[in-house]
Amino acid sequence: MTYALRHASPAKTRAEAVVVGVLQGAKGPELAPGGEDVEAAFGRRLRPLMATLGVTGKPGEVTRIPVGEELATSLLVLIGLGKTADADAVRRAAGAAARAVPNATSVALALPAGSTELVRAVVEGYQLGGYRYTTYKADTSNTDETPQAPATVTVLSEESRTQKAKDAFETAQLEAAAVATIRDWVNTPPADLTPPVFADLVAAAADGVDHVTVTIHDEVALAELGCGGILGVGAGSAAAPRLVELTYTPADPVAHIALVGKGITFDSGGYTLKPGSSMSSMKSDMAGAATVVQATLVAAALGLPVAISTFAPMAENMISGSAMRPGDVLRIYGGTTVEVSNTDAEGRLVLADALVRATEVEPDTIIDVATLTGAMIVALGDKITGVMGSDATVADVLAAAERAGEPMWPMPIPEPIVERVHSSKVADLAQHDWIRWGGGLYAAAFLQEFTAGLPWAHLDIAGPSWHGGSASGHLTTGGTGAALTTLVEYIRTLSAKM
Repeated sequence: MTYALRHASPAKTRAEAVVVGVLQGAKGPELAPGGEDVEAAFGRRLRPLMATLGVTGKPGEVTRIPVGEELATSLLVLIGLGKTADADAVRRAAGAAARAVPNATSVALALPAGSTELVRAVVEGYQLGGYRYTTYKADTSNTDETPQAPATVTVLSEESRTQKAKDAFETAQLEAAAVATIRDWVNTPPADLTPPVFADLVAAAADGVDHVTVTIHDEVALAELGCGGILGVGAGSAAAPRLVELTYTPADPVAHIALVGKGITFDSGGYTLKPGSSMSSMKSDMAGAATVVQATLVAAALGLPVAISTFAPMAENMISGSAMRPGDVLRIYGGTTVEVSNTDAEGRLVLADALVRATEVEPDTIIDVATLTGAMIVALGDKITGVMGSDATVADVLAAAERAGEPMWPMPIPEPIVERVHSSKVADLAQHDWIRWGGGLYAAAFLQEFTAGLPWAHLDIAGPSWHGGSASGHLTTGGTGAALTTLVEYIRTLSAKM
């Protein structure tokens, strides 16, 4: 598929389908900015036609209108935006548009694109809304389930001649491709994405990327390092754990950050066994690792002048005679001991090793991304990421999330929760304490113990990393790639500040 950015009239653009946005106006549906030429071409007939077809402009509404001499196209597609034409609404509408024009050979998108933010939203929405995971399909030929992608997609924008719009257009394609790769990795069946396989995929993705090096620590190296958290979680699996470390070193870095991502390739819960219904999506428990890896590679591809040290601990949490048990004491990298009481709270254990490793490279800031707690889903729902940590870093992450169009919300780490982490009678720290309240906050307080007081933010993406329903907007069923665009925006903004 080829994308193009042009300043052209949608009414005169030759494409098999032209997509125009519709707003829910105070007096009924009205075409959104970008579709003015279409309305002019139809004249007074368009509004009565929309009324006859029941067009309302509600978000995600799709109306297909075969046209004749009015337009250069043969199919006009109206996509509902809702009451506003902001970047979030445009992103969702573009995603719906990608599924509304199956098998069109060429598509022109005349959605609102009068700013760099809207140009990005159109490209990201369309590219991600059309994402399909077909690796295990026996027949991926042209069917309703796997329609043929158009050969060309043209984004129509009056800003197309500006360098900022061109840069946003290219960046959006790069970020959307990275999100698609995260989705591919998350959607892969866990038997085919064990820690060793995942580590090799990361190395392959980084191969040939300028200024990026990769180091993979296997189980022998992990034992020599003393990474008791990763080894403890991975002890019950026939697939040995890994720690993958990436380093991006631009020529003249203006700052240095460390990224840490949870990479549990499948989580059975261990001896604290999950209910069967809760395991079906547990192949997604490595989404944090996938996200920080792809964010690093996008930053490198963009040539951003921020050095990045990335740590992706990978393990499979299974049950066997050698598996970690409740009551075990693990020694984390660096020497801190942890009493295990819940083997289903394994993510914080692998992150602890990686966070200490991250502190040793002395970054300006540490950000970790993890599908960490069901408690955060209870608190914020399944579409909002909880953000905790140092006040200034949390504020910067939230600002980046706002610009990237990803919903995130700040959560506290209260002192009474910190005290609970220090409640073990046999070890330095208690991994878990079975108090129902504040489980997401407890996990963050535990992680904070391994950050050496450095500026730090923890992103709990347990909910947003997985979309269990049918496709909606730019989200498709399965892995979502949540937090990728926020991390890249954070790094981009950091480079601009410095």
